[in-house]
Amino acid sequence: MYKIVRILNRFNVGGPTYNVAYLSKYIGDDFETVLIGGEKNESEASSEYILDDLDLSYTIMPQMRRSINPFQDILALWHIIKIIRRHKPDIVHTHAAKAGTLGRIAAILCGVPIIVHTFHGHVFHSYFSTWKTKIFLIIERFLAKKSTVIIAISDIQKKELGEEYRICNPDKIHVIPLGFKLNSFIEGIPKKRHTFRETYQFSENTIVVGIVGRLVPVKNHELFLQAFQHCVRHTQKDIRACIVGDGELKEYLYSVCESLGLSYATPERAYNGESVIFTSWIQEVDEVYAGVDVVCLTSKNEGTPVSLIEAQASGKPIVSTNVGGIENIVEEGKTALLSENNESDFSQKLLHIIEDDVLRTNMSSYASDVIVSKFDYPTLCTNMNRLYNKLLKKQLE
Repeated sequence: MYKIVRILNRFNVGGPTYNVAYLSKYIGDDFETVLIGGEKNESEASSEYILDDLDLSYTIMPQMRRSINPFQDILALWHIIKIIRRHKPDIVHTHAAKAGTLGRIAAILCGVPIIVHTFHGHVFHSYFSTWKTKIFLIIERFLAKKSTVIIAISDIQKKELGEEYRICNPDKIHVIPLGFKLNSFIEGIPKKRHTFRETYQFSENTIVVGIVGRLVPVKNHELFLQAFQHCVRHTQKDIRACIVGDGELKEYLYSVCESLGLSYATPERAYNGESVIFTSWIQEVDEVYAGVDVVCLTSKNEGTPVSLIEAQASGKPIVSTNVGGIENIVEEGKTALLSENNESDFSQKLLHIIEDDVLRTNMSSYASDVIVSKFDYPTLCTNMNRLYNKLLKKQLE
């Protein structure tokens, strides 16, 4: 049996946790996985329930956090080295930036034969200043040289990594899309829709526009609020916005609502017909997608956003900025309207889908089966299993 040490940035709600969980559980009987991850931020929802539901053993490393802290990062590196020395894995597979840096350095120092890294996104624009970004590029290029393979989660991401940012030779980059359990987003939609809309007192005539994700700068919720305000001013329809998530910009986004003249409700005070509802995190996110009518994404940078995969599985039309690997997971004009990353274009696209009932209906009835077959977790595990075995065979030659 081959041993894998799998390392994730942190156990917060999002696509990476689902994927390390499914890979750890279902990668195959030939592999034994040791799963470790960092501590989530205080403003983030824990994803440990995902691991617990799959009856997975895992270790949380409090020293490994999202922010850069030299002292804590060195402690985290030392703990990872100790874990690798104890388990003597055949493969170390890291997921996302912080885990990729510390985990690969530890694997290099310990002489691990196969080192794999998955870019779930990247931090090469819209995250840091120019000089910080240059430093991260230098680090990633060095670590890519020492890695056996790099995994991108979409063809567009592979092109960005290999050609635009020159992380490594494109031949070293393998594309393996993410995988999820999507049945819950397909089943029982009418009942879930009723539950969600009853909770927030939405009538069936209300068009609810939702956005799901961390309230952080790169997600650009301010653009969402600006576009929604434009729609409020230019439609006669009854519309509401639901912002599902939490994060460091929560208070700032409240102030944005005030500056735009949008009434808003928060988890701390009762909803009374406000235009915008901040719900915080909702664990039963399948009820959210069942209950809303349009799903938005306004990010400045993305890998493969799980929210858009779940939205399509739930049969919801999408309005999204056209960034990262989004073109690889939606079909423009069929499941989504894609926008430039500016207020004018996004506002017009959102207003168009709100006003056009036929377009919303047509988009809702398209592509659920396609999305489920493309992004189901058995496909993810099969593809990764094949890659691991190919690398192991080559190692023995």
